[in-house]
Amino acid sequence: MSSAVVPPSSSPSTSPSSLSFLGQIRQLMETLPPSERRLGEFILDFPGDMASYNASELAELVGVSNATVTRFTRRLGYASYEEARRHAREERSRGSPLFVARPEAGGDAGAGGFVAEHIQQACENMAATFAQIDEAMIDDIASAICGARSVMFLGYRNNRNFAAYLRWQLAQLLPGTQVIPGAGETLAEYAVDMGEKTVLVVFALRRSLPITARFAASAARAGAQVVYVTDQLSGTANVPARWVLRCHSAAPGPLDNHVAVIMLCDLIATRVMRRAGAAGRRRLTTVEAEHDVLSELKR
Repeated sequence: MSSAVVPPSSSPSTSPSSLSFLGQIRQLMETLPPSERRLGEFILDFPGDMASYNASELAELVGVSNATVTRFTRRLGYASYEEARRHAREERSRGSPLFVARPEAGGDAGAGGFVAEHIQQACENMAATFAQIDEAMIDDIASAICGARSVMFLGYRNNRNFAAYLRWQLAQLLPGTQVIPGAGETLAEYAVDMGEKTVLVVFALRRSLPITARFAASAARAGAQVVYVTDQLSGTANVPARWVLRCHSAAPGPLDNHVAVIMLCDLIATRVMRRAGAAGRRRLTTVEAEHDVLSELKR
């Protein structure tokens, strides 16, 4: 019966500093005794519970003893359950949907149902977001965009969708807009073009790549006006952005609710249209005329 505690020094590859919290569990799963394996399987399915519950609560939830929880966390290389719990909390803050999923997920959300729950959360997110972002800030951003020689939009992973959406709205009004980097390109190729006549709009909501913040900081140092859109849980990594806008994205389920982000994009695009004036309208009219010439939008 394998119940011996594995000291941290005997398995350096599973040190908390060398693997993610879940990565350590996956690496050891095949070597665990049955009770610890059951605990490991539960945590892999619902890691947010380890971030939320103390050792006794987790043991009761899984149906194992407190001693099993202690052996399990020490086998992973942690000095205590609390140390492992802190690591799990750190990973939860990075935005993995696994850390939000709950064992009871998928059921109805009370009398109002899950649709009403999501609508309520979306409304709360928008209210919380725009309680911190006033009209003057949005107007300042719109003015900077209209006065720029080039406007670049940056975002990785899901953030790329927000960058592309806002750029698509503004491309109808302004020349010189671009989502970066393009396919097969690197950001360094754009770093040399950053300057006072450039506005860089960065989307860096949860699970954004670190290069995003580094490039934004580099652009700001080069004189570009940086708009840094993030969420209420993410840091800005000391990015010297002119504007930092935090969108609330809490959700009833494991996936973030991005209604406030899209609302922000819509407000910026609408104010840019107003600020662009006659020149922006002429460009939009020309775009519509070319649609007719090319028959792009006709069935």
